[in-house]
Amino acid sequence: MFYRKIVKDLEKWADNKWRKPLILRGARQVGKTTIVRQFARQYANFLPFNLEKHADRHLLESTDEVQKLLPMMFLHCGVPERQGRTLVFLDEVQNSPKTVALLRYFYEELPDIHVIAAGSLLETMLGRNISIPVGRVDYLALRPCSFTEFMGAMGEERFVPHLLDATLPDVFHEHVNELFNTYALVGGMPEVVARFAESRNVMDLSATYMSLINSYKNDVEKYATGATRINVIRHIVERGWNFAGQTITFGGFAGSQYKAREVGEALRILEKAMLCELVYPTTSTLPPGIQELRRAPKLIWLDTGLVNYAAKIQKEYLTSKNLKDVWRGMAAEQMAAQALLTLDANVDTRRKFWVREKKGSNAEVDFVYEYEGRLIPIEVKSGHNAHLKSLHSYMDEAPHGLAVRVWSNPFSIDEVQTPSGKTFKLINLPFYYLEALPKILDCQE
Repeated sequence: MFYRKIVKDLEKWADNKWRKPLILRGARQVGKTTIVRQFARQYANFLPFNLEKHADRHLLESTDEVQKLLPMMFLHCGVPERQGRTLVFLDEVQNSPKTVALLRYFYEELPDIHVIAAGSLLETMLGRNISIPVGRVDYLALRPCSFTEFMGAMGEERFVPHLLDATLPDVFHEHVNELFNTYALVGGMPEVVARFAESRNVMDLSATYMSLINSYKNDVEKYATGATRINVIRHIVERGWNFAGQTITFGGFAGSQYKAREVGEALRILEKAMLCELVYPTTSTLPPGIQELRRAPKLIWLDTGLVNYAAKIQKEYLTSKNLKDVWRGMAAEQMAAQALLTLDANVDTRRKFWVREKKGSNAEVDFVYEYEGRLIPIEVKSGHNAHLKSLHSYMDEAPHGLAVRVWSNPFSIDEVQTPSGKTFKLINLPFYYLEALPKILDCQE
């Protein structure tokens, strides 16, 4: 198993004296179980439970007296209690509301026991039959592999420190840029990455992609109840990949006859399952950049590799050296959005884009990133600075002088002037530096 950087977040959680039971969130098949088992090697005692199994569920539901329960957990797992730290892992916890309630008692009565709970469908079931103890749990989000994690899996670890510090010599630009394009094609689903690292052949991945997509289709009945809602979700999972990176309307989505309300409800359920995100615009250049929920959102899926397979655009990647040339540029926006989400493990991280509030204006900036009390505009484009009209419009309104253009060329910084005369600093960021964005912005102070 290759290294996942969320391990550092887990270590920080474990070392926190105010630690609470942790709920690890993430879509199905992003590697939650694997990463917890890898992390468990740091513990003297590891007690794993899968709440899909009747025996595990029966034991944990037998009592809410956790001090009595703990010795039975050791007995059930068939391991002797050793001196040192103990990690309890409650996998697929959504299958047992009573076990979810136990998190509170672990926090209050056994604070020295480290507890991690996970469940791909947990969030979709909140409010129906599960109640999470408010204020008594922590959260982390696990997402598909980032580019640096992909590089580690591919045996290219030597470049990772330079990517995270933005110190890669230009002589390696073409090589690393080509690797990023491969990552954009393959995606970051751990099983896919592991198989590709072994075979180095995209054509060998079709069965894995199909299996992942089918698993999401098979989960539809678990996401929602009611025939119409189930049918709408199934339609989105089957057809919605073709709209990745695009602004969408709910009514009649993807050639259907479904109403806006029905599609909106279904997409929000898929958001809770972390399969996709509705990225709404803001009209402000000041943080927090309140989302305009009445405007049309962009649809961003959890993984670019799944998008490429389901939307049948893999061949475009193989014949292009620039992501902006793939799928009318939508592939580049999907990829940039995915990279921005890997910057932290915060479950509340939301991506946004900017539109000009002025009536009749079509100015739009691909993304805005909140940094040190500022909203930094990010455009995913190639070409000359003069073509960045929307970015110029944003900078004319912004109270700062810093902007980012993501492209496939080497790193550089330009001083740019808008038509109205405002001067600002434009950071030209190669795709492979997106994980270094906070550090790069730090250096511009």
